[in-house]
Amino acid sequence: MESMPSKYDDVRNVLLGWLSTGVREEPSTAAIFLQLCNRLQDCGICLSRSTLHFRVHHPQWLGTRIIWCRDQTQVDEQTVAYDVEATDAFQRSPFHRVILTGKQVRQKIQIVGPHVFPIYEELRAQGHTDYSAWPLDHTQGRRHLTTFATDQPEGFNDDEIALICDILPVFSLVTEIRLKNQLARTLLQTYVGPHASEQILDGATTRGSGVTVSAAVMMCDLRNFTQLSVRRPRDEVIAILNDYFDVIAEPIERHGGEILKFIGDGLLSVFPLDRPDACGRLLSAVTEAHEEVARRAAIHHQIRFGTGVHVGEVMYGNIGSTRRLDFTVIGPAVNLASRLESMTKALQRPVLISGDFVRAAQCEPRTEYLGLQHIVGFDDAVEVHALSLDPRLGIH
Repeated sequence: MESMPSKYDDVRNVLLGWLSTGVREEPSTAAIFLQLCNRLQDCGICLSRSTLHFRVHHPQWLGTRIIWCRDQTQVDEQTVAYDVEATDAFQRSPFHRVILTGKQVRQKIQIVGPHVFPIYEELRAQGHTDYSAWPLDHTQGRRHLTTFATDQPEGFNDDEIALICDILPVFSLVTEIRLKNQLARTLLQTYVGPHASEQILDGATTRGSGVTVSAAVMMCDLRNFTQLSVRRPRDEVIAILNDYFDVIAEPIERHGGEILKFIGDGLLSVFPLDRPDACGRLLSAVTEAHEEVARRAAIHHQIRFGTGVHVGEVMYGNIGSTRRLDFTVIGPAVNLASRLESMTKALQRPVLISGDFVRAAQCEPRTEYLGLQHIVGFDDAVEVHALSLDPRLGIH
């Protein structure tokens, strides 16, 4: 016996066609979810609230939550902390059950409790009458979820639930494409920086590909780190190292610099000269980082770091083996910045700057001339200056 046609048959076909071909140029999952909820509402389904939950594994948070509410023109995007899944609220939620079992969870929440999940009481108090959560299964065992709620007195009917069930597999494919694009971008930005990540995503992936750019180069290295590593437990050492890199990285990024890599307890950063006042912004970043580290060290740990600064042309691109590449900068300018950083211990100055940089930045009043210095690997003596920092901070 053939099943009776549903009034949503045509709607189903329209929605599936839209998800298949109508969202190709829309990169935002949130924008597509907003359109989906609005289209479901326009076709007669009385949605009152819908959510979309993704694990994105960002360095700072586990996932994102996208919330759609009726009569709102935009969705609300929120980040979800890494520790959320260990909380009692998550363990006693329909989200946990959906992620664990991979099965739909549904509840007519106008029924007076006690409900299985405490969130149902919150939803009932907000006027919702029916709630359903579905898994969104992506490839490689990645599971996310979406929820839909209504406030119509009788809740969802069977045809409405069937319509949502039918469109979710295609919606899952649409979200997976965009989520993986987002993940690739996030990972690249995390490991190689925002500018290098854009270069790689634009196709700069072959060994030897790159460009020559003029840049101010900054090389930093923590002092006494070997001694610290021997004397303190591993986890404490890692925490200290991360804390100090935060202090150094924040002003670099805020002033427009690019951190290309962390090298053990060191850091390599560049400020391309095609950006306004690159040298001045590098000096501001260096000064703020050293001052903040000195304040923290006076309270917590006696750690200092040396910084070498130079300016010149660098080759910016892919270097490495046939299967393992590094997107970085190389050239004499980088080598000299590294040598200057190494000299900070011997000359007892936290920041050493080349004469070329001083002239490019026009910062003589902020520096102390230390004369011509013979530097390993360079035929000619190099004019070296020390950056003047506030002596009250005890930086040396």
